[in-house]
Amino acid sequence: MAYVGNTIDDFSWTCLKDFDFTSFCTQRSIIDTANLLFACVFYACLIISLIRTSSICGNPRKSWIFIIVSICCAIISIAFYTIGLWNLIAKTGNSKKLSWLGFVRGFIWSSLTVSLLVQRHKWIKILNCVWWTCSCVLVSALNIEILFREHAIEIFDIAQWLVHFLLLFCAFQNLGYLVSRSVPESLSEPLLAEENDTKQTGLGHASFLSKLTFSWINPLLSLGYSKPLALEDIPSLLSEDEADLAYQNFMHAWESLARERSKHNTKNLVLWSIVRTHLKENILIGFYALLRTIAVSLSPLIIYAFVKYSNGKDKDLKEGLFIVGFVIVSKVVDSVFQRHWFFDSRRSGLKMRSALMVAVYRKQLKLSSSARRRHSTGEIVNYIVVDAYRMGEFPWWFHMTWTSTLLLVLSIGVLFGVVGVGALPGLVPLVICGLMNVPFAKILQNCIAKFMISQDDRLRSTTEILNSMKIIKLQSWEEKFKNLVENLRAEEFIWLSKAQMMKAYGSFLYWMSPTIVSAVVFLGCALFKSAPLNAATIFTVFATLRNLSEPVKMIPEALSNIIQVKVSFDRLNAILLDEELDSSDGNTRNISRSSVNAVEIQDGNFTWDHESLSLILRDVNLEIKWGQKIAVCGPVGAGKSSLLYAILGEIPRISGTVNVNGTIAYVSQTSWIQSGTVQDNILFGKPMDKTRYENAIKVCALDKDINDFSHGDLTEIGQRGINMSGGQKQRIQLARAVYNDADIFLLDDPFSAVDAHTAAILFNDCVMTALRDKTVILVTHQVEFLSEVDTILVMEGGKVTQSGNYENLLTAGTAFEQLVSAHKETISELDQNNENKTHTEESQGFYLTETQSEGEISTEGQLGVQLTQEEEKEIGDVGWKTFWDYISFSRGALMLCWIILAQSVFIVLQTGSMFWLALAIEVPKLSSATLIGVYSLISFGGTAFALLRSIFGAKLGLKASTTFFTSFTTAIFNAPMLFFDSTPVGRILTRASSDLSILDFDIPLAITFAASIPLEIVLVICIMAAMTWQVLIVAVPAMVASKYFQGYYQVSARELIRISGTTKAPVMNFASETSLGVVTVRAFNMADRFFKNYLKLVDTDATLFLHSNVAMEWLVLRIEALQNLTVITATLLLVLVPQGYVSSGLAALSLSYAFSLTGAQVFWTRWYCNLLNYLISVERIKQFINIPAEPPAIVEDNRPPSSWPSKGRIDLQALEIRYRPNAPLVLKGITCTFKEGSRVGVVGRTGSGKSTLISALFRLVEPASGDIVIDGINICSMGLKDLRMKLSIIPQEPTLFKGSIRTNLDPLGLYSDDDIWKALEKCQLKEIISSLPHLLDSSVSDEGGNWSLGQRQLFCLGRVLLKRNRILVLDEATASIDSATDVILQRIIRQEFAECTVITVAHRVPTVIDSDMVMVLSYGKLVEYDEPSKLMETNSSFSKLVAEYWSSCRKTTQIPDSNIE
Repeated sequence: MAYVGNTIDDFSWTCLKDFDFTSFCTQRSIIDTANLLFACVFYACLIISLIRTSSICGNPRKSWIFIIVSICCAIISIAFYTIGLWNLIAKTGNSKKLSWLGFVRGFIWSSLTVSLLVQRHKWIKILNCVWWTCSCVLVSALNIEILFREHAIEIFDIAQWLVHFLLLFCAFQNLGYLVSRSVPESLSEPLLAEENDTKQTGLGHASFLSKLTFSWINPLLSLGYSKPLALEDIPSLLSEDEADLAYQNFMHAWESLARERSKHNTKNLVLWSIVRTHLKENILIGFYALLRTIAVSLSPLIIYAFVKYSNGKDKDLKEGLFIVGFVIVSKVVDSVFQRHWFFDSRRSGLKMRSALMVAVYRKQLKLSSSARRRHSTGEIVNYIVVDAYRMGEFPWWFHMTWTSTLLLVLSIGVLFGVVGVGALPGLVPLVICGLMNVPFAKILQNCIAKFMISQDDRLRSTTEILNSMKIIKLQSWEEKFKNLVENLRAEEFIWLSKAQMMKAYGSFLYWMSPTIVSAVVFLGCALFKSAPLNAATIFTVFATLRNLSEPVKMIPEALSNIIQVKVSFDRLNAILLDEELDSSDGNTRNISRSSVNAVEIQDGNFTWDHESLSLILRDVNLEIKWGQKIAVCGPVGAGKSSLLYAILGEIPRISGTVNVNGTIAYVSQTSWIQSGTVQDNILFGKPMDKTRYENAIKVCALDKDINDFSHGDLTEIGQRGINMSGGQKQRIQLARAVYNDADIFLLDDPFSAVDAHTAAILFNDCVMTALRDKTVILVTHQVEFLSEVDTILVMEGGKVTQSGNYENLLTAGTAFEQLVSAHKETISELDQNNENKTHTEESQGFYLTETQSEGEISTEGQLGVQLTQEEEKEIGDVGWKTFWDYISFSRGALMLCWIILAQSVFIVLQTGSMFWLALAIEVPKLSSATLIGVYSLISFGGTAFALLRSIFGAKLGLKASTTFFTSFTTAIFNAPMLFFDSTPVGRILTRASSDLSILDFDIPLAITFAASIPLEIVLVICIMAAMTWQVLIVAVPAMVASKYFQGYYQVSARELIRISGTTKAPVMNFASETSLGVVTVRAFNMADRFFKNYLKLVDTDATLFLHSNVAMEWLVLRIEALQNLTVITATLLLVLVPQGYVSSGLAALSLSYAFSLTGAQVFWTRWYCNLLNYLISVERIKQFINIPAEPPAIVEDNRPPSSWPSKGRIDLQALEIRYRPNAPLVLKGITCTFKEGSRVGVVGRTGSGKSTLISALFRLVEPASGDIVIDGINICSMGLKDLRMKLSIIPQEPTLFKGSIRTNLDPLGLYSDDDIWKALEKCQLKEIISSLPHLLDSSVSDEGGNWSLGQRQLFCLGRVLLKRNRILVLDEATASIDSATDVILQRIIRQEFAECTVITVAHRVPTVIDSDMVMVLSYGKLVEYDEPSKLMETNSSFSKLVAEYWSSCRKTTQIPDSNIE
């Protein structure tokens, strides 16, 4: 108590009598008087505010910092009251003065406590801020003077001084500088609630101080701390950061450079456009980086000056405090400017990234057909999510490259300045180590480039496989395609493991070079006698080499990243310069209806490939008047779809002209449906017109379907329309076209996926009625509709061979007559059955149209939940569970122990070598050789353990990557079909690409650093405390506060990363979706709308990137401030310690380590937080590893005989199917028998359960109850592979894979070329393939895009002809084939599968009319099952379906009959 009493011993106003301004007594008395005056004014204001209650503006909840500071003030006031009381009791001579003085000071501190807690009015806040600031300034001035004059200061005075600084902080916070004030929700709500947009980020209206300290992010972090963040909580970007402006600026620069570009100039336009656009902001970033680099390069000189000062006999405290001041300035400059360099460079990168993502997207909307073949959908997605994404980090790496080089030069300069010519030998190993980095970097860059190429191949294959998973499962090709993906990954893994091991050896070089260089420099000093080997020289050299190690390590890595960016620039340049659709070369499209003709083509010759001489369309002359209905027919591959593409301007024109007047609506042959609701797909960006919308639904026979969906027209459609039947997708497309209300309608075989009855409704109600005033060009195989149209174009071999109306063409004979004759043959049987009851059946047909139209059983419609759910993401703390999952899943616990052990030994040896130098230089008789030798030996030992740590880290990562990839791939291939129906491909791909990439590269490094750096930090603090234990008073609270800030940040950062994981997939999905439907988008003239939607998706993803980065800089700045406080305290204490208290060697060692503390703490914080963020990728991959698997491929105990099924008899026993637990039944108690060798036709309205029955037969969906028995064996008892390999199917949607004709027909390589040629001959493809130069090795492009839909279906027929199984399923297999080819195919199937059980699901009645049995399904129930002839004799559902078909064909058959007569 007496000790504390000393601090107020001369605190007496009696000294004011003998006024001497220079005395401490007077100065303290002035401060006390000022504080009392402020306290009195404060209480007066408080009383006034209590009386004037109307002025009270509330007392909002106090910030935690105010509460902590008020507690500190209260403790100090209690201490003063205790002193006063003690002195009152002591009753010594001076005690009365001291006692009342203690009470006065206690009152002042109590008043400060109250002022912190009670601020009832704005002007009280201002008064408090002035009071706290004045008090802090006065006390600081007094204490600094005491330090200068007495070189000592009492601990109690230091404590009060620190609290005054906290009061100053509170003053700034009170005025809103150090925290962004969040406005209460009730006050910020707009009066008319018209503003529902997401609030803009705080950066736009932040003050200078708020920007400086990143405090504008406080409201978001505060919100994230109080509740898990959601996407709607994230503020939107500033307009200057948005993708639209970034893209406009980029394109302005691009166009300007493109104009300047000459033919011989090959410079990369993307790179130079980026440079031109972002140069100014990067000059400012470069200025920040320059100041930071200078501050870092001067830090060794501070150690040099300090050792010189501590060795001096007559210490001048001013000089010591000047060193402390220099430390403060250098640390503040280093910290603040580095943080803003990092943030601003990533913000600049964000704009580059957005601009390039948008540029690629915009380009894909303009790519020509040949360019689209060069850039597949998968590749375009890669350009966006790999190459453009990489630009987010490009400015950071660019500035890192030149600043590292500058730091290298400055550090070498400092080295020469300190040790003179002795530094020269040290340059030799430095140059050698630097040069050794070059081949390392080249090898590493080569490995990463090869890795990226392999990754591209794997992702392309993965995308294709995921898009075609249904056919893969039906054919039981999972093992084959899984092996393909694993083989591609194995190649990728070779380059990954080489890259990781190269990085490990690179780290060895990184740690070895300072040891070698320092040893050689010391040797040089000893030999040249250029500088004494004392503490100043040794520890300055170490500090300089520490600075040197950063550029030596970073330059190769930076160059490697710059090279990767260069590769990306080249890839982006290639696509952005690629060929676009050219509308200026004779293809004209006018929106106005100015011409007499809607469409005109004169002497048109077209080819897909300019280099190829083969024309796809030749000598096309066409004139289509307004309001005409034109039908285009012809055999498979005749060029019907190509004609529509020519009108759309999609096929390059060799000669002739094409004129299209008016707006176009287009319905593609392969349905293109967007993810979204049914309503979204029909409206297609147009405003809702209820009458027109309902009419479009009605005429496209969608009304019944929509009523059956649980969410009506708001039912979500899965990716690529996966949860809709083929007929539903086609009718949604048609409704989209009808609602669009264009002038010209191009319909590419829209009736192929619907039954005859629905086709008749669509033709009559939609084409002939709803579109009666429109120009319609209809490609069709349905001959029955041709008599209704104005003109028929017959195509063959890419030429329009005949044109005219129905009667004229029949009279002319040739190709058209063959088509009609083929059709007539197929319905001749119907003619006999219908001769006597035509009129009756027609009327019944019309009755059915009204009452029984389109009973839908949608796979999803009645489930009560949308198919595609919001992407699942965890909420809350990742915790150690996910980390332990990563370690245990890959069985890497032992490896982790080895990493920690190796790091521990490395740190002990490194520190040991430094201690040896610090202690050995004090021993006068020790030779330089011994000094350097022992140091080198210990250091090299440590470096060996650093190498081991890196190798163990790499091995752990590689092991984990292998385990996770294998499990993930297995889980995906074993997943049931429902998983693919309800999961967008983008979600799976983000896990297979970016998440897996984090597992490959980032997590191993993060684990190594996060596990090893804490040991280093603890060691540094121990060394500092060993010299001056008082540093712990600051160091420990700083560590605790750092951990608090880290925890506070992590809560929000974790959710930001998670949300970011869900915002990237929509960017990929949308780009992929647009690429697949780009022809439709362009035809509808919707490119601008899609572009705007894409901008929103890019901005949503970008705002997560921006806020994640600023949150990290917010944290690092605060941790640096706390650790810098520790460093400054350590320096101050070393300056203040008495002479000889600590040897100069140990003092230099302590300061040298203190300087590394901030860097180590920030480095650890960054990597620890990164690790927690990276672990979210583990979490996301594990979500898919844990999805329920479908039944096993092979059940060893229940394998069927190899000859099974020998007969092909199928028994359905009370079969019930539902798609999900608790969902309604889709098939309801079906019982029947398909006899061996019989041909069974399955008919019913679209969506009646036909395809579900096939899914059940192949066990794509498991029976809810009942059994399917084939040849006496229950199929549910055997493995899926055993079942599916014994069944053959031609699916509803023919699927081809990128590769060759051979690999598409025989993916498993089971058949000879001779067998394949025979199969091709039977399925009518031999002639086409024989004419190709590479025969069976001819290429098949992505998704079979270079073959027509009909040809693709013939390939699928070829597959089953090769397999020759006892059971064959045709799932609407001939829907895209013309009648003539259909007749041939049916004959082939009859011949080749005469003894097989053939189940045919068909829309065309003739396809099943010659079946042995017909099954009629309605609403999932078996309505009829009998021989067709018997069903025709009764008033059955089947006879009604036949009647509908007959009524629609009757007109077609009348005219040929009359002609024949």
